Amino acid sequence: MWFEEATVYQIYPLGLCGAPADNDGVTAPRILRLLDWVEHIKRTGADTVLLNPVFDSDRHGYDTRDYTRVDPRLGTNGDLAQVCRACHDAGLRVMLDGVFNHVGRGFWAFRDVQEKKWDSPYQDWFHIDFGGNTDRNDGFWYECWEGHSELVKLNLHNPAVVEHQFQAIRGWVEQFGIDGLRLDVAYCLPIDYLRQLRAFTDTLKPDFVLLGEALGGDYNQWMGPDKCHSVTNYDCFKGLWSSFNDRNLFEIGHSLARQYGPEPWTLYKGAHLLSFADNHDVTRLASKLTEPRHIPLAYAILMGMPGTPALYYGSEWGIKGEKGACSDDELRPALEQPEWNDLTDWIAKLAAARRNSPALCNGSYRNVLLTNRQIIFERKTEGERVLVAVNADGEAYVAHFDAGCGLAWDLITGEQHDFGGGSELPPYSAYYWKMER
Repeated sequence: MWFEEATVYQIYPLGLCGAPADNDGVTAPRILRLLDWVEHIKRTGADTVLLNPVFDSDRHGYDTRDYTRVDPRLGTNGDLAQVCRACHDAGLRVMLDGVFNHVGRGFWAFRDVQEKKWDSPYQDWFHIDFGGNTDRNDGFWYECWEGHSELVKLNLHNPAVVEHQFQAIRGWVEQFGIDGLRLDVAYCLPIDYLRQLRAFTDTLKPDFVLLGEALGGDYNQWMGPDKCHSVTNYDCFKGLWSSFNDRNLFEIGHSLARQYGPEPWTLYKGAHLLSFADNHDVTRLASKLTEPRHIPLAYAILMGMPGTPALYYGSEWGIKGEKGACSDDELRPALEQPEWNDLTDWIAKLAAARRNSPALCNGSYRNVLLTNRQIIFERKTEGERVLVAVNADGEAYVAHFDAGCGLAWDLITGEQHDFGGGSELPPYSAYYWKMER
């Protein structure tokens, strides 16, 4: 499947395009700003664009009002279709954010319940108790998502709700030609619902991908041949930054070995979890790492480890952003134009090396050398063997290990490497060595 060899570029459109924080109902084609990003995205080496919520919502996109209408702050359905065509014409696939667990209080069916109470034909679309109340004083109680009363939980055991969502998805494929969905809070979705969704989307388009948001636990709960194709790898996201900050590369090495290693108890061997250094919900990598020289090294591990790597808009040239106690606005800034610098160039080279390497895309995983500040791991297929080597220390390090051969070529630079007498890793360096057979 194409997703296994993809590199994803994630955009939060309401942020990047500078939409007002609250939905003012004024239609403005802000999403067309993304047309200026298509060539940049392609140049980074990404081949798939993931757009966070684009449909009509109360505020931040995860509080949907209407699954069938693009948020007027971003423009019209025609504007989104134009952006998707431009991406497809450039050879980029497009995934949208599917927010199916809950809706906003402005969702049309919930407003009908507010107006008609028990006489509304949509009362069973939600989990409602007309004998209670909430802090919003609607005159009834309703279940919400994790205590956030602005997010009204849907009754996904109601066939009418499921059918409404599935027909909306069908419309997204027909209007925008999308290639997959990110499922918001997939860990909250009933497993039976996930199975229905997978069976339905399998009929829409060949290799249509379902990517589930999962924060922890056993990812196999939500991923499999009848559920999501992939889920978000939050376990290794944490290790990507804390291993460098704590001078403890054992953390990321052991996490990867636990997920993908050669042992029979490995959790996700053969799976392609979505790997990321940051996204719209977490502090940016450049703000998280205490040593700026570790940023390119973290991306070297990201692009070299098993899984499908994702870049978050702006982080490829190193912008900062802290997650706030009450707001994610700093993580989702408005940006006029993409930028390019040495970090962007480095990431593009890493993405190209991965794209051209069967071992980096689909190979097995094995730790070869692991210290607090150095890691070397092997990615291997039947026809190719690649060593990913990182030195996070400010001093050079001579790595002594059995390379299994004398010569290699760096997939990033194309330079030859001789393993005779040990391999010296300069300070703050990373390599993808393709080993001579």
